[in-house]
Amino acid sequence: MTQQVPSTEPELAGVRNFRDVGGLPTVDGRRLRQGVLFRSGHLAHVTGEDAAFLTTLGLHTIFDFRNAADQKLEGPDVALPGVRNVNLPLSDPADGAEFWKMVRDGDLDQLRAILADGKGADRMIASYRMIIRDRTGEHSQVLHALAEDSVPALMHCAAGKDRAGLSVAVTLLAVGVEREAIVDDYLKSNAKHRRYKVHRSSSAASAYSPEVMELLSPLFDARAEYLTAAFDTIEETWGGVDTYLEKGLKLTPQTRERLRERLLD
Repeated sequence: MTQQVPSTEPELAGVRNFRDVGGLPTVDGRRLRQGVLFRSGHLAHVTGEDAAFLTTLGLHTIFDFRNAADQKLEGPDVALPGVRNVNLPLSDPADGAEFWKMVRDGDLDQLRAILADGKGADRMIASYRMIIRDRTGEHSQVLHALAEDSVPALMHCAAGKDRAGLSVAVTLLAVGVEREAIVDDYLKSNAKHRRYKVHRSSSAASAYSPEVMELLSPLFDARAEYLTAAFDTIEETWGGVDTYLEKGLKLTPQTRERLRERLLD
């Protein structure tokens, strides 16, 4: 039986985790405009019907945060007519290549060695911290593009959870969306119909046993502790969101205001 999804959030056949981020509240009582910022998993398997729907959104730009290894595994995005595609990898293909090969190919003992006893969650937290700390240039490029002319925009990575989740969160911070609302939107990626399908090399039942899936779950869950670690990194590195945006992402007050004009009701 097909998972039922609200009518405002179409279930696309070839795209996981698609949603409009509109409607989220800001700290000063405004709301993110509907139809200007979308997020999803990769667009490599877009069907004809999916493409027809996505075309109705009037997208200006699609930001793809996958790296070359992701694109080799899943394929390039299906091109949509009249839409600008911007590839801004937020992780290096070589970073963790052996780790992710083990996730796909490793046996139970190997997975226990790299993921048990909190090691999987620790790895995710370290990744979130690294992206916030080291990928300021990419996030700056995204926010400047949105402030100029790049809306409506769709942000995606592979699952639409981590790299896209952080980029959406940074965008929402920049326009003053409430922190709790940012976390709530991020956690929506855990819904069954949105989750990334785990890829394992073996099709044997043992490759997807309950213990294997439990070991893998920290990598494929959206957990509040991951996003909290990203927010903590902003505080620890820059002393607060405003300084992060100004010093880290080079956003002037004028650019932030243009961003708000583009994205908020």
